[in-house]
Amino acid sequence: MQLGSFKIGFWSDKEYHLDRMNLRDLAAAYFQYYAIAAYIAISAVTGGIVLWALGNGSAPVIGVVLSIVATIIVYPAVWYVLHRYVLHSKWMWKHALTAEVWKRIHYDHHCDPNNLKVLFGALYTTLPTVALATMPIGYLLGGFYGALAALCAGVVTTCIYEFFHCIEHLGYLPQWAWVREMKKTHMAHHFHNENGNYGITNFAWDKILGTFYEGAKDMPKSATVFNLGYDEEVAKLYPYVSRLTPNWPYNTNPVHRKREAAAAARAAAE
Repeated sequence: MQLGSFKIGFWSDKEYHLDRMNLRDLAAAYFQYYAIAAYIAISAVTGGIVLWALGNGSAPVIGVVLSIVATIIVYPAVWYVLHRYVLHSKWMWKHALTAEVWKRIHYDHHCDPNNLKVLFGALYTTLPTVALATMPIGYLLGGFYGALAALCAGVVTTCIYEFFHCIEHLGYLPQWAWVREMKKTHMAHHFHNENGNYGITNFAWDKILGTFYEGAKDMPKSATVFNLGYDEEVAKLYPYVSRLTPNWPYNTNPVHRKREAAAAARAAAE
């Protein structure tokens, strides 16, 4: 820890790119990230309270169980809706407040898909979303303790989703076939066409609603897969994201940026 610059552990001094990391590197980064630490703490506190209440008979067992089951069922649908209709919408870049949030939690991730520092959702956006999506259902099914159980299940599920989302961006094929398939589907969303495969780690709702595709043969290549439609022309009308982006106009294609960086390095060495 470097107290003078408020830097802690793995996240202290540089960018980390998942395509250059292995699973051990990811695990070290994952458990040191502040949002993951917060989710773990919240799940421990809420889970502990619910278990205590179950133990002394003040919490309804069936209500708590139903709250957890309902959260697990509803969770993929909520994130599908948010990903498709909010993060891939065009209204967030049109307003100063929402543009900053959109850039942090989605635009930067599509511009630089393997950059670990912009892959994790921000705590100030993710935690309220999880609470709003889970606690009312839990309260209806199991009262106060049902709401706590639902929140606990929601943040645990978030941790699992975030970890597998990171695995999808690691620079090797996972050993398990189902994880390889998950990775292939999510990479198509990032590098081929963003207008489908919104599920991130669970594509059930894509299949139900017709937005699932297996690969390049099923969808045309999208010209906006990296910038999500926010280009120089759009920035003239809605400049909020461009003002927050260093070196604008920014080359949002990560493959091209690597080539440009390599060419610049060679030129500097000559």
